[in-house]
Amino acid sequence: MGGKLHSLTDVLKKTLFFFEELSVAEVVPHVHRRMLRDYSQDQVEEKVLLCLRQNHCFDYNEKGLWSLNLEGGRDNDQFYSLLLRKQQPVSVKEVLKTGLGPKNKKKTKPLVSGEASLISDGRFIQLENGLWGLTEWEVEAGQYSLKQLVIKAHKKHPGGLSAQQIFEIVNSWRETGIKAVEGVLTKFPYFEEIGDGIWAYSSSIQVAYEGMMKRFLSSVNRQREKWQRDRLRWKKKTESIERQVYEVSCAHREVAAALAARLEEAGQHDYLVTQMAEKDLLLSLRKKEIYRYREHVARLESKASSILHQCRLWVRRAREAEGERERYREVLNKNQASLEALFTKLQQYKEKDRENKVRLAELKDRSAEKTAGLQSEIVDLRQKLEKSVESHALENKRHMEEISILSNDLKTSLENSEEAKRSLRFLQQELAQSRSRLSSVEESIKSPLVRGLIKILSFFPSSKKGEAS
Repeated sequence: MGGKLHSLTDVLKKTLFFFEELSVAEVVPHVHRRMLRDYSQDQVEEKVLLCLRQNHCFDYNEKGLWSLNLEGGRDNDQFYSLLLRKQQPVSVKEVLKTGLGPKNKKKTKPLVSGEASLISDGRFIQLENGLWGLTEWEVEAGQYSLKQLVIKAHKKHPGGLSAQQIFEIVNSWRETGIKAVEGVLTKFPYFEEIGDGIWAYSSSIQVAYEGMMKRFLSSVNRQREKWQRDRLRWKKKTESIERQVYEVSCAHREVAAALAARLEEAGQHDYLVTQMAEKDLLLSLRKKEIYRYREHVARLESKASSILHQCRLWVRRAREAEGERERYREVLNKNQASLEALFTKLQQYKEKDRENKVRLAELKDRSAEKTAGLQSEIVDLRQKLEKSVESHALENKRHMEEISILSNDLKTSLENSEEAKRSLRFLQQELAQSRSRLSSVEESIKSPLVRGLIKILSFFPSSKKGEAS
């Protein structure tokens, strides 16, 4: 089916038809990839939720998942059958124009006001060129990520799949590689290997993982904004320092010009002194001029000294600004080091979490093996106990018969009375030993350890089912 989808409702219909059931958090990445790219993640989520609630073709279940209702309305059944026959998108207006004859007039009449109802019917989608098609037509699986395709395969087979089976299912939708599938399975923690290469999917772990990643990304964004604000503040400070340095350089040039003027005036003063030595007659005439020059030189000297003092102040301020700039650089380096340490700690926590999961799986296997062994031992002990009870009952019966025979023989034969008494005592000792063994076996069964093992076995019905199978 060529052409792009017309609206957000059509994108949601196509996505929910392919994945059957999805939460809002799972639908948002698909919509953001297809449209609304200028919006933020939260804005896209808000629009998707509003669209799902407004259209009656989307159903919401108790698990918090959205699905597509493909029943539709009876008024649109004729248009649905028409699209099934043509197997290509058509325009409602063209159908109405071609169906204005006496035979097709009654059939196309419901479609005149039904274009609005097609939007709320989960069986139909609209393209950008105004044509209408069916949602059940071929879905472009290439527009969905490999992770979502793997999740879809697990949802179809909740009992678990091997990596090869997942690869075969996903490869039927779009071309991929076994290594890419294994990379997705090992990358995300909500894909769990339950034993012998069988992988299972947990939606609750996925929700927790995505919430944690969302909080982590928001914290990273806040930290980045803080860094940008600090960088802008430092940039303004550096610009102000550069302006101050420029003013200091201008002050230095002014001081140099003043010193040059002072040297020039000093030369002129020396020249005048020589002229005064040569021309004593003009001394009285030029005394006032000399005094005026001296006052001007004094003013220039005071001005030069004030400018020099101001330059020293600017230099000191520039050095203080450079020191403050160095301190800011040190703080920035420390912040970067702390951020790197946080990232390394996060990686360590992830590794520890994976190790704990592996250890938990090993402990589960060991506990299952131990419970199976204990159960078999209890069954053996029960069988041995029954056998020993039966054997002891037979021995007791036999001993009683022998005792009766011996008592009769004792009455009849006094000559062998001592031997009969010895045999009787021997039989009584054996009977006492057998009774003591019987009591010890019964006490071992009544011990709290065996009772505790029986109670522990009662908590593992799955392991018993596995052993029975």
